[in-house]
Amino acid sequence: MDWLFEVVYRGVGAFVAVVFITRLIGKTQMGMLTVTDFVNGIVIGSLAAAMVVDLRGNIWYYIVGLAIFGGLTIFMEWLTMKNRAVRKLLEDVPTIVIFNGKILEDNMRKNRYHVDDLMMQLRAKNVFDIHDVEFAVAEPNGELSVLLKSQKRPVTCEDLQVPTQYEGMSHTIVSDGEILDRHLDDVGLSRAWLFSELAKRGIKDVKQVMYASLDTQGNLYVDVREDNLPKKTGIGEEP
Repeated sequence: MDWLFEVVYRGVGAFVAVVFITRLIGKTQMGMLTVTDFVNGIVIGSLAAAMVVDLRGNIWYYIVGLAIFGGLTIFMEWLTMKNRAVRKLLEDVPTIVIFNGKILEDNMRKNRYHVDDLMMQLRAKNVFDIHDVEFAVAEPNGELSVLLKSQKRPVTCEDLQVPTQYEGMSHTIVSDGEILDRHLDDVGLSRAWLFSELAKRGIKDVKQVMYASLDTQGNLYVDVREDNLPKKTGIGEEP
């Protein structure tokens, strides 16, 4: 059973190390994955996996390897913020692939970007006709940014000259049965007010609340754990 104990503590160590490194690297590693980030993510994951299952290898070799790759990634992130030339080298630059409804074949070819990829990403943005596109830009992280022609864009309140009110962001005041006192303080309200509002809705215990938020107009939204729906709904067939 010694091998089992070793796998467990190596697994815990690898998990902690990867989480720690990922937190140090920051949100860009998760949200805006460039080619460099993708490669580093694969290497860090591979090192962590090998650290768990390769019982013959010294665990410290893998820990040092993780630290080196994590440190290099953080250093390169810092360098790309300081130097535009390095940023262009490591992260590439946005490339226009559609201009005024016309596909730019040369730019597509330079990025090894084919029409099927382009159409798939356009459809994902509810665009089914290339002629409707003013600009489409292939971003360094693989995403496609699309600007529709002015006559094809959805009408806004500004276009119709309809006055609107400030909406802002809702404040989450209960999450998974726990009251977020800091958010209550931000809106100048107390627990007593919250309990009173919940009581009006027949909720006796805040633990019954899955989520509650307050918008800038003072409207309280409450979702309870047991919604007592007449029928469970789904998008697939019942098993």
